[in-house]
Amino acid sequence: MNYEHIFDKLEISPEPFAVCELKGACNLDLGRDATATLHYILTGHGRLQIRDRPEIPIQPGTLILVPALQRHSLHSAACNHKPVPECKPAELELRHLLKTSDIGSSSSELIALCAHVRVGLRDAEDVIDLIRNPLVETIEDKSPVRPAIELLLQELSAPTYGSRAMIKSILNLCVIEMFRRKLHQDDSALRWMAALRDPQVWEALRVMIDAPGEAHTVDNLAERVGMSRSTFANRFSAVYGSGPIVLLRDLRLRKAAALLRDTAIPVKSIASMVGFTSRTSFSRLFEQRIGQSPLQFRKSQQEAL
Repeated sequence: MNYEHIFDKLEISPEPFAVCELKGACNLDLGRDATATLHYILTGHGRLQIRDRPEIPIQPGTLILVPALQRHSLHSAACNHKPVPECKPAELELRHLLKTSDIGSSSSELIALCAHVRVGLRDAEDVIDLIRNPLVETIEDKSPVRPAIELLLQELSAPTYGSRAMIKSILNLCVIEMFRRKLHQDDSALRWMAALRDPQVWEALRVMIDAPGEAHTVDNLAERVGMSRSTFANRFSAVYGSGPIVLLRDLRLRKAAALLRDTAIPVKSIASMVGFTSRTSFSRLFEQRIGQSPLQFRKSQQEAL
């Protein structure tokens, strides 16, 4: 399977949910989200900071895909910028996240369109959960995607029938452009796409993505794909960049986070659903990795919604 076939199978679902507007030199904490988040910088300069990672410079045209559960924030540098049409998030049913500096000029602002992104394949859901590092790309003026970006600005400033569907289609185009550029650059964040070309490794990945709560082990995954334990472990690590159990742990936490956000299922039941033998062990790992207890995370996600 080559990359062209993989792109044919991709099913990308962006869902715009907010317009962030930072007036003056200020910061906006976006917290953690149970779903991967795409930020497109419409105007302004500054940086995006992801906890425990180097800061990412941003400018008009910057696209940043932040993996699920990574706490991040926007920082405006309050530089002069090229004016853009006024955005009307209320008319598109988008949240308007506004932050104004207490000092300095509010005439300079950073505006970002934010969207949740799900990426699946025709035979597997949520392959975007395989992305562990942020993806960053800037849409330059010469890019073939640039005219679509100008259309996006028009739809945000003058919403009409079908504007939300149009914005989702443009964001879909942006994600595809980002993916293919990163593949040309051999970005490690997209190693899972290389794994799709190895049918046996991909079968193991698909099983873990679709059913992270099952009692997977290196032994039974190797048996399922017809390899010895050592051959499977080595080949999986070579293709994906980490061992299968490390990936499984991350998939379980992301599935748990989505259930905490989207349902009222008790924490003990969620722990069992995602493969933990006890609520205590689940809660301990969740708080260690996420920085909040499951109940605290659920409350913060519901408040954000």
